[in-house]
Amino acid sequence: MAELLEDGDIYFLYRPRVEEEHVDSLQEVQRLLVVLHPWHGRHLRLLVVGRKRLPDIEVHDRFWAFVDAVVDRPQQLHDALQAHRYRTRTRADRRQPPARPAAEGAYAIARHDDHTHLAYELELPPRLGEAQHDLSIESEASYIVTVKNPQAPSPPGVGLSGSRKVRLPAALQATFHGRRFAPLDPPDFLDHAGTEIVLIGAAHDASAELSIDLDAEVERAERSTVFGDLRIGRRERPVAPLFTGEWA
Repeated sequence: MAELLEDGDIYFLYRPRVEEEHVDSLQEVQRLLVVLHPWHGRHLRLLVVGRKRLPDIEVHDRFWAFVDAVVDRPQQLHDALQAHRYRTRTRADRRQPPARPAAEGAYAIARHDDHTHLAYELELPPRLGEAQHDLSIESEASYIVTVKNPQAPSPPGVGLSGSRKVRLPAALQATFHGRRFAPLDPPDFLDHAGTEIVLIGAAHDASAELSIDLDAEVERAERSTVFGDLRIGRRERPVAPLFTGEWA
């Protein structure tokens, strides 16, 4: 039986590529974003998944991700998910469309033997569609999650560099014991922007694998929605993927 370390609300969003006002496929997506809002903590964490989709459970994909932002107030995260305009040297103003919600539910981080899992179960959409399929978002899933030692080198072309690399508190850094990776234990690693993690597809039936009642977790999650929790207005961006599962 796994030991629950943290639980809370989970939101999946995707940001379209620059100037792509309507998304029809994964090719028009720039980033897959995951927001974790613990029920027993004041921080909201914004994670970026490097491959624009979650790891495939069947083939046990290993995907890199990192904590892009940690905020105390939903408004701060709302600003990070807004549309942006910027200038380039070769073109006029360009528009980065706002992030669009694709799914929401409840998550749990649990210690299982000598490793840790990130598991979730969705509340919305009621039925998965093309958007969730392309983003590899399951109705329920579990991933083994490990934290990369920021003091260890990364393979060429992978990972954060320079000022984006995290400087962890001494107590967290000491948990690596010189190793390149460590379990996500404690989950406090996620409270530091720049923390890099690896997600490994583990199981579809997370509740059975970890002996955690994710249905009960989802019932608690129903108190919050991506609109109320992240201060996202339904008129600000397309929200059809959250309810119909279709791209927008």
